[in-house]
Amino acid sequence: MSIDEIGAYCEKAQSEGVREIALTEHLFRFRQTEAILGDYFLRFPESPMRSLMYDYWHSHSKADLDVYVEVASEAKSAGLPVRVGLEVDYYRGEMDKVAQLISGYPLDVVLGSIHWIDDWPFDHISDPFVMEYWNHYGVERAWSEYTRAVEELASSRVTDVLAHPDLAKVAGHRPALPTEFYDRMAEAARAAGMAAEVSSAGWRKPAKEAYPAPLLLAKFFALGVPITTASDSHGLDHVGFRTADIRDYVIEAGYKSLMAYSERKPFSVEL
Repeated sequence: MSIDEIGAYCEKAQSEGVREIALTEHLFRFRQTEAILGDYFLRFPESPMRSLMYDYWHSHSKADLDVYVEVASEAKSAGLPVRVGLEVDYYRGEMDKVAQLISGYPLDVVLGSIHWIDDWPFDHISDPFVMEYWNHYGVERAWSEYTRAVEELASSRVTDVLAHPDLAKVAGHRPALPTEFYDRMAEAARAAGMAAEVSSAGWRKPAKEAYPAPLLLAKFFALGVPITTASDSHGLDHVGFRTADIRDYVIEAGYKSLMAYSERKPFSVEL
Protein backbone atom coordinates (compact mmCIF):
# COMPACT_ATOMS: atom_id res chain seq x y z
CA MET A 1 0.00 0.00 0.00
CA SER A 2 1.27 3.46 -0.93
CA ILE A 3 0.07 7.00 -0.34
CA ASP A 4 -0.79 7.21 -4.04
CA GLU A 5 -3.00 4.14 -3.75
CA ILE A 6 -4.71 5.60 -0.71
CA GLY A 7 -5.22 8.82 -2.66
CA ALA A 8 -6.98 6.86 -5.42
CA TYR A 9 -9.31 5.35 -2.83
CA CYS A 10 -10.10 8.80 -1.48
CA GLU A 11 -10.85 10.15 -4.96
CA LYS A 12 -13.19 7.25 -5.69
CA ALA A 13 -14.91 7.72 -2.33
CA GLN A 14 -15.44 11.42 -2.90
CA SER A 15 -16.89 10.72 -6.35
CA GLU A 16 -19.49 8.57 -4.59
CA GLY A 17 -20.32 11.25 -2.02
CA VAL A 18 -18.14 9.93 0.82
CA ARG A 19 -16.14 12.66 2.55
CA GLU A 20 -13.87 10.47 4.67
CA ILE A 21 -12.84 6.81 4.71
CA ALA A 22 -11.42 4.49 7.32
CA LEU A 23 -8.56 2.24 6.30
CA THR A 24 -9.32 -1.01 8.12
CA GLU A 25 -7.12 -3.82 6.87
CA HIS A 26 -7.72 -7.26 8.39
CA LEU A 27 -5.41 -7.93 11.31
CA PHE A 28 -4.78 -11.56 10.29
CA ARG A 29 -2.94 -10.35 7.19
CA PHE A 30 0.02 -9.14 9.25
CA ARG A 31 3.00 -11.20 10.35
CA GLN A 32 2.71 -9.79 13.87
CA THR A 33 -0.33 -12.01 14.50
CA GLU A 34 1.56 -15.27 14.06
CA ALA A 35 1.66 -16.23 17.73
CA ILE A 36 -1.96 -15.26 18.36
CA LEU A 37 -3.46 -17.08 15.40
CA GLY A 38 -1.14 -20.04 15.76
CA ASP A 39 -2.37 -20.58 19.31
CA TYR A 40 -5.97 -20.23 18.18
CA PHE A 41 -5.82 -22.68 15.29
CA LEU A 42 -3.95 -25.25 17.37
CA ARG A 43 -7.14 -25.66 19.38
CA PHE A 44 -8.61 -27.71 16.55
CA PRO A 45 -6.09 -30.52 15.89
CA GLU A 46 -8.72 -32.90 14.52
CA SER A 47 -10.62 -30.33 12.52
CA PRO A 48 -11.51 -31.17 8.90
CA MET A 49 -10.92 -27.45 8.30
CA ARG A 50 -7.37 -27.51 9.70
CA SER A 51 -5.56 -27.64 6.36
CA LEU A 52 -7.82 -24.99 4.86
CA MET A 53 -7.34 -22.72 7.87
CA TYR A 54 -3.57 -22.97 7.82
CA ASP A 55 -3.28 -22.55 4.06
CA TYR A 56 -5.54 -19.50 4.08
CA TRP A 57 -3.86 -17.89 7.05
CA HIS A 58 -0.29 -18.48 5.89
CA SER A 59 -1.04 -17.31 2.36
CA HIS A 60 -2.42 -14.01 3.68
CA SER A 61 -0.25 -13.15 6.67
CA LYS A 62 2.63 -11.62 4.70
CA ALA A 63 2.27 -7.88 5.36
CA ASP A 64 3.92 -5.86 8.10
CA LEU A 65 1.66 -4.06 10.56
CA ASP A 66 4.29 -1.42 11.34
CA VAL A 67 4.59 -0.45 7.67
CA TYR A 68 0.81 -0.41 7.18
CA VAL A 69 0.21 1.94 10.10
CA GLU A 70 3.15 4.13 9.09
CA VAL A 71 1.92 4.60 5.52
CA ALA A 72 -1.70 5.13 6.58
CA SER A 73 -0.59 7.69 9.19
CA GLU A 74 1.54 9.50 6.59
CA ALA A 75 -1.46 9.69 4.28
CA LYS A 76 -3.51 11.18 7.09
CA SER A 77 -0.76 13.69 7.96
CA ALA A 78 -0.54 14.65 4.28
CA GLY A 79 -4.15 15.80 4.42
CA LEU A 80 -5.91 12.88 2.82
CA PRO A 81 -9.39 12.32 4.36
CA VAL A 82 -8.61 9.03 6.05
CA ARG A 83 -8.74 7.42 9.48
CA VAL A 84 -6.23 4.77 10.46
CA GLY A 85 -7.85 1.56 11.58
CA LEU A 86 -7.95 -2.22 11.63
CA GLU A 87 -10.56 -4.92 11.32
CA VAL A 88 -10.03 -7.50 14.06
CA ASP A 89 -11.56 -10.96 13.98
CA TYR A 90 -12.83 -12.52 17.19
CA TYR A 91 -10.64 -15.39 18.36
CA ARG A 92 -11.99 -17.04 21.48
CA GLY A 93 -9.47 -17.01 24.30
CA GLU A 94 -7.01 -14.78 22.46
CA MET A 95 -8.56 -11.30 22.66
CA ASP A 96 -6.31 -10.18 25.52
CA LYS A 97 -3.33 -10.86 23.26
CA VAL A 98 -5.03 -8.98 20.42
CA ALA A 99 -5.62 -6.00 22.71
CA GLN A 100 -1.98 -6.01 23.77
CA LEU A 101 -0.77 -6.20 20.16
CA ILE A 102 -2.80 -3.28 18.82
CA SER A 103 -2.45 -1.04 21.88
CA GLY A 104 0.93 0.25 20.73
CA TYR A 105 -0.33 1.63 17.42
CA PRO A 106 -1.83 5.11 16.76
CA LEU A 107 -5.19 3.85 15.54
CA ASP A 108 -8.33 5.90 15.10
CA VAL A 109 -10.82 3.06 15.00
CA VAL A 110 -10.92 -0.72 15.39
CA LEU A 111 -13.67 -2.82 13.85
CA GLY A 112 -14.62 -6.13 15.40
CA SER A 113 -15.96 -8.94 13.25
CA ILE A 114 -16.89 -12.61 13.29
CA HIS A 115 -15.60 -14.57 10.30
CA TRP A 116 -14.94 -17.86 12.08
CA ILE A 117 -17.25 -20.09 14.08
CA ASP A 118 -14.62 -22.05 15.97
CA ASP A 119 -12.73 -23.79 13.14
CA TRP A 120 -15.15 -22.86 10.34
CA PRO A 121 -14.63 -19.82 8.07
CA PHE A 122 -18.33 -19.74 7.26
CA ASP A 123 -18.20 -16.71 4.96
CA HIS A 124 -15.87 -18.28 2.36
CA ILE A 125 -18.80 -18.57 0.01
CA SER A 126 -16.68 -19.45 -3.03
CA ASP A 127 -15.35 -22.64 -1.40
CA PRO A 128 -17.69 -25.65 -1.86
CA PHE A 129 -16.12 -27.50 1.08
CA VAL A 130 -16.79 -24.57 3.40
CA MET A 131 -20.34 -24.21 2.14
CA GLU A 132 -20.97 -27.94 2.61
CA TYR A 133 -20.19 -27.38 6.29
CA TRP A 134 -23.53 -25.60 6.64
CA ASN A 135 -25.05 -29.07 6.51
CA HIS A 136 -22.77 -30.17 9.35
CA TYR A 137 -23.65 -27.22 11.58
CA GLY A 138 -27.20 -26.54 10.57
CA VAL A 139 -28.57 -23.02 10.21
CA GLU A 140 -29.96 -22.64 13.73
CA ARG A 141 -26.81 -23.89 15.45
CA ALA A 142 -24.64 -21.71 13.21
CA TRP A 143 -26.62 -18.61 14.12
CA SER A 144 -26.57 -19.54 17.80
CA GLU A 145 -22.78 -19.93 17.78
CA TYR A 146 -22.33 -16.79 15.72
CA THR A 147 -24.45 -14.77 18.15
CA ARG A 148 -22.51 -16.13 21.12
CA ALA A 149 -19.31 -15.00 19.41
CA VAL A 150 -20.76 -11.52 18.86
CA GLU A 151 -21.59 -11.30 22.56
CA GLU A 152 -18.12 -12.41 23.59
CA LEU A 153 -16.43 -10.06 21.12
CA ALA A 154 -18.46 -7.12 22.44
CA SER A 155 -17.83 -8.00 26.08
CA SER A 156 -14.07 -8.10 25.46
CA ARG A 157 -14.23 -4.34 24.71
CA VAL A 158 -11.23 -4.66 22.42
CA THR A 159 -12.96 -3.07 19.43
CA ASP A 160 -15.04 0.05 18.78
CA VAL A 161 -17.47 -0.99 16.06
CA LEU A 162 -19.34 -4.22 15.38
CA ALA A 163 -18.68 -4.81 11.69
CA HIS A 164 -21.36 -6.32 9.40
CA PRO A 165 -23.30 -7.47 12.52
CA ASP A 166 -25.37 -10.24 10.92
CA LEU A 167 -22.70 -11.64 8.60
CA ALA A 168 -24.02 -15.12 9.38
CA LYS A 169 -26.57 -14.54 6.62
CA VAL A 170 -23.85 -14.05 3.97
CA ALA A 171 -24.59 -17.33 2.15
CA GLY A 172 -28.33 -16.68 2.29
CA HIS A 173 -29.05 -18.92 5.29
CA ARG A 174 -31.32 -17.33 7.90
CA PRO A 175 -32.83 -18.72 11.10
CA ALA A 176 -36.55 -19.42 11.27
CA LEU A 177 -37.00 -16.93 14.13
CA PRO A 178 -34.18 -14.36 14.12
CA THR A 179 -35.64 -12.09 16.82
CA GLU A 180 -33.84 -13.71 19.75
CA PHE A 181 -30.49 -13.51 17.97
CA TYR A 182 -31.09 -9.90 16.97
CA ASP A 183 -32.08 -8.96 20.53
CA ARG A 184 -28.86 -10.47 21.87
CA MET A 185 -26.67 -8.75 19.28
CA ALA A 186 -28.24 -5.36 19.89
CA GLU A 187 -27.96 -5.72 23.67
CA ALA A 188 -24.33 -6.83 23.38
CA ALA A 189 -23.45 -3.71 21.39
CA ARG A 190 -25.36 -1.45 23.79
CA ALA A 191 -23.79 -2.95 26.90
CA ALA A 192 -20.28 -2.62 25.48
CA GLY A 193 -20.79 0.92 24.20
CA MET A 194 -20.04 -0.17 20.65
CA ALA A 195 -21.33 1.28 17.41
CA ALA A 196 -22.85 -1.00 14.77
CA GLU A 197 -21.68 -0.85 11.18
CA VAL A 198 -24.26 -0.51 8.41
CA SER A 199 -22.68 -1.99 5.31
CA SER A 200 -23.75 -2.16 1.69
CA ALA A 201 -21.58 -5.26 1.13
CA GLY A 202 -24.48 -7.63 1.79
CA TRP A 203 -26.11 -6.45 -1.42
CA ARG A 204 -23.13 -7.95 -3.29
CA LYS A 205 -23.48 -11.34 -1.58
CA PRO A 206 -26.02 -14.18 -1.76
CA ALA A 207 -27.71 -12.59 1.27
CA LYS A 208 -28.95 -9.84 -1.11
CA GLU A 209 -29.50 -7.51 1.84
CA ALA A 210 -27.51 -4.82 3.63
CA TYR A 211 -25.90 -5.57 6.97
CA PRO A 212 -27.70 -5.39 9.35
CA ALA A 213 -31.18 -6.54 8.35
CA PRO A 214 -33.95 -3.94 8.80
CA LEU A 215 -35.26 -5.56 11.99
CA LEU A 216 -31.79 -5.73 13.54
CA LEU A 217 -31.11 -2.12 12.55
CA ALA A 218 -34.40 -1.15 14.20
CA LYS A 219 -33.32 -2.90 17.39
CA PHE A 220 -29.98 -1.07 17.37
CA PHE A 221 -31.86 2.21 17.01
CA ALA A 222 -34.31 1.35 19.79
CA LEU A 223 -31.42 0.68 22.19
CA GLY A 224 -29.57 3.84 21.23
CA VAL A 225 -26.69 2.03 19.53
CA PRO A 226 -24.89 4.49 17.22
CA ILE A 227 -23.89 3.50 13.70
CA THR A 228 -21.09 3.84 11.20
CA THR A 229 -21.43 3.15 7.47
CA ALA A 230 -19.28 1.11 5.11
CA SER A 231 -18.99 -0.44 1.69
CA ASP A 232 -16.43 -3.01 2.91
CA SER A 233 -14.42 -2.54 -0.25
CA HIS A 234 -11.51 -4.85 -0.99
CA GLY A 235 -10.63 -2.88 -4.09
CA LEU A 236 -11.40 0.37 -5.88
CA ASP A 237 -14.50 -0.99 -7.61
CA HIS A 238 -16.52 -1.21 -4.39
CA VAL A 239 -15.45 2.00 -2.67
CA GLY A 240 -18.63 3.90 -1.85
CA PHE A 241 -20.82 1.07 -3.17
CA ARG A 242 -24.48 2.15 -2.97
CA THR A 243 -23.71 5.04 -0.64
CA ALA A 244 -26.97 6.83 -1.39
CA ASP A 245 -28.97 3.67 -0.68
CA ILE A 246 -27.24 3.21 2.67
CA ARG A 247 -27.97 6.83 3.58
CA ASP A 248 -31.67 6.36 2.81
CA TYR A 249 -31.66 3.05 4.68
CA VAL A 250 -30.36 4.48 7.95
CA ILE A 251 -32.52 7.62 7.74
CA GLU A 252 -35.60 5.44 7.29
CA ALA A 253 -34.58 3.55 10.43
CA GLY A 254 -34.59 6.84 12.35
CA TYR A 255 -30.90 7.75 12.44
CA LYS A 256 -29.91 11.39 12.02
CA SER A 257 -26.17 11.05 12.67
CA LEU A 258 -23.22 8.71 12.30
CA MET A 259 -20.44 7.90 14.70
CA ALA A 260 -16.89 8.72 13.67
CA TYR A 261 -13.61 8.13 15.49
CA SER A 262 -10.31 9.84 16.14
CA GLU A 263 -7.64 8.19 18.29
CA ARG A 264 -10.26 5.64 19.39
CA LYS A 265 -12.52 8.44 20.68
CA PRO A 266 -16.03 8.63 19.18
CA PHE A 267 -17.73 11.79 17.95
CA SER A 268 -21.01 12.37 16.13
CA VAL A 269 -21.37 13.52 12.51
CA GLU A 270 -24.71 14.66 11.16
CA LEU A 271 -26.07 12.83 8.14
